[in-house]
Amino acid sequence: MATYNYKAKTAAGTTVTGSFEAADKNMVVELIKEKGYYPLSIEAKNEKGVEINFKFNKKIKPKEFAVLCRQFHTMLNAGVTVIGCLDMLRQQTENKTLKEAISSVYDEVQKGSTLSEAMKALPKVFPPLMVSMVEVGEVGGTLEAVLERLAIQYEKDSKIKSKVSTAMVYPAVIGCIALVMVTFMLIFIVPTFVGIINSTGGELPTPTKILLYISGLFTNPIFIVGLITAIILLRVGFKKFKSTEGGKYIIDKIIYKMPLVGPNVKKILAASFTRTMSTLLSSGVSLIQSLEVVDRVVNNQVVSRGLIQVSDDIKSGSNLAAPLERMGIFPLMVTQMISVGEEAGSLDAIMEKVADFYDEEVETSISKLLAMLEPLMMMVLAVIVGFMVIAMIMPTFTMNQGIGQ
Repeated sequence: MATYNYKAKTAAGTTVTGSFEAADKNMVVELIKEKGYYPLSIEAKNEKGVEINFKFNKKIKPKEFAVLCRQFHTMLNAGVTVIGCLDMLRQQTENKTLKEAISSVYDEVQKGSTLSEAMKALPKVFPPLMVSMVEVGEVGGTLEAVLERLAIQYEKDSKIKSKVSTAMVYPAVIGCIALVMVTFMLIFIVPTFVGIINSTGGELPTPTKILLYISGLFTNPIFIVGLITAIILLRVGFKKFKSTEGGKYIIDKIIYKMPLVGPNVKKILAASFTRTMSTLLSSGVSLIQSLEVVDRVVNNQVVSRGLIQVSDDIKSGSNLAAPLERMGIFPLMVTQMISVGEEAGSLDAIMEKVADFYDEEVETSISKLLAMLEPLMMMVLAVIVGFMVIAMIMPTFTMNQGIGQ
């Protein structure tokens, strides 16, 4: 028997904590549920006192949600019951966090909860978009169609993120190689070469002195320790700053204003916004509720704050296009097409087309940005290496001139 600390949510939505002595984590889950709580996290201490966490708060990738929704839809379409689907999904899901969450949902559905209610109890696993759409699907009897739309949504989200990640691989690799190469030269090559020149006597040229000074810093243990400490502190400070609402807003605002990067971020957010809205509206979710869901889904404080104002304007009788245009965040084409969709009564279809357009735009923009970034990085690398080579060669010329005189 071991002691397990747990954090759970009551039926009223209050978070509670406590502990149980149990043989394993599954027994703790059952004990928590007997109290009428929903488990959020379970922490077990081993013999050495090291905590082992079983948390339902690790972020699930869009690709994993896409697979989940696609499999769920396929099984429902084949006539399998919701409980049967959940039972199979919890057995075949590889992601540990998602597997635990599906098991929890399975248990709650068996006890009489609806699928959306069980998902809603795990907000750190199942995103608002999925919960809201599943709820609409249950009420309207269109759960199969909703899950298919969710699968498409997450597949396209995954595709965009994959393209962005892939585009950053090459610059990251080149940057790492350049850093290693320059550091190696500063620590090993430069001191040896300059040491040979110094042994001959004479005044060193200014570029050589600068290079030697930089090389001295990189061979100084105190400087290295200080540099590493500063990097760690900056990273921790930045992470903490970013975790605050105000800090996240400032960072998002700066990214929006950045040349090259800003326009691409706007396109990505435009695609995400319109596709999510299209998915929600086509599933029968109201416009106000859709905006509230998107507000929680979009990971951008600038957009989030703007959508709050948009929602308030719509409640006051405005249409969607006008307040969105006043936000000044999305490209003009987005608001113009939304206006057309509102007039034609086909807002969900128009938004889907806009999302498809910006998906292609993002792909094209990323390709162009990468094409510009590659030669730019090569130029920067050439300048750095060129300076180092010139700084090392200059003393030789100076020495030869002295001999000639």
